Amino acid sequence: MSETGAVGIRPAWSTKVPAITATFWVIKILSTTVGETFADFLSVDVGLGTAVTDLAMLTVLAAALAYQLRTRRYTPWIYWLCVVLVSIVGTQITDFFTDTLGVSLYISTAVFTTLLAAVFVIWYRQEHTLAITSIDTRRREAFYWAAILVTFALGTAAGDLATEALSLGFRNGVLIFGALLAATFLANRMGANSVATFWIAYVLTRPLGASLGDLLTQDPTLGGLGLGATMTSVVFFLLIIVLVAREQVLVNRHGVVAKGAAPHGGRRADVVWAGAGIAAVLVVGLGLSSVNSPSPATSVSAGSTATQNAAHPTTALGDVSRFATIATDVQAEVAKNDLPGATSRVKDLEVAWDSAEAGLKPRDSADWHTLDSQIDGVLTSLRASSPNQADCAANLKALVDTLNRFDGV
Repeated sequence: MSETGAVGIRPAWSTKVPAITATFWVIKILSTTVGETFADFLSVDVGLGTAVTDLAMLTVLAAALAYQLRTRRYTPWIYWLCVVLVSIVGTQITDFFTDTLGVSLYISTAVFTTLLAAVFVIWYRQEHTLAITSIDTRRREAFYWAAILVTFALGTAAGDLATEALSLGFRNGVLIFGALLAATFLANRMGANSVATFWIAYVLTRPLGASLGDLLTQDPTLGGLGLGATMTSVVFFLLIIVLVAREQVLVNRHGVVAKGAAPHGGRRADVVWAGAGIAAVLVVGLGLSSVNSPSPATSVSAGSTATQNAAHPTTALGDVSRFATIATDVQAEVAKNDLPGATSRVKDLEVAWDSAEAGLKPRDSADWHTLDSQIDGVLTSLRASSPNQADCAANLKALVDTLNRFDGV
């Protein structure tokens, strides 16, 4: 989808944003997935925690944007680094409202929609255009990045609303947001306003990328392909590096391109590279998922377990025995008063629970929140500056009892 605006004809200029091509949209979707998984990786897997991760990402984003604003023309590596960082921070903003403040996804989606409209109104009144081909002053670029940040927050809220609050799940999310994006592109080709369709598409790529990431990362028992967050992030990050490196080489080789000119390397080459990126995701995703697929024997066993649990239906979450196993291990360590050992083992529970969120939460949001709150209680008591064995034991008993009850045991 190209994006133009009703602005006067000007001579060639040092553009600060890329041409809107097929490669642009592929990198944007890949960046969305990497941005979402990387923050979770730092917060949970590395163990920095939400507060430290949020502060670190805000600091790095501020530094990257300061550098981007000082550049004199489009520089692919810093531009796309800013996009990835904005993706992370935009996601963190929505998660802060939802998880920390308990704001409903319906309300946060409405708030971010209103905020984005306000940004556009102020931007248009000040500059008389919303076209990104007109980003030729620092003030216009500031409006541009403000709009980008809000679109990521809005896309996160709207995507979570659809896949979690409305229980559509990530598989349906891929289909729904993919179809909406395709309809937006078709509307653009049929003559709809190019500025409006660009920003609609920009919002839609956020939940599409997140749903695609969940489809690739989630365990096959939860409907995913089982690549895991780390493998998916590595694959996507490598693809981003290849595509951005190509942009960097072509920009350096050909210099600045006038407004309205063909994208660097030509449209045919751009489509080929974008198609190769999509093909790489499909090949790696389907190839590795076949390796991670459960064996027939495992499937039969899982089916038997599901049948047994169906006789005692207590939740739609499904089999949560793997979490109960870890929680029981932690409980045993606490019973021995080995709190350091329990703290080490509970890390596995935190990582496993966080990784399964996208697959479990849409199934039964109320029960998921119950378990999530109890797991937070266990983590808080074990990681206190002076952990108390009795408090840890009480929180673990409540968690294990709930897991066993939900699992039909």
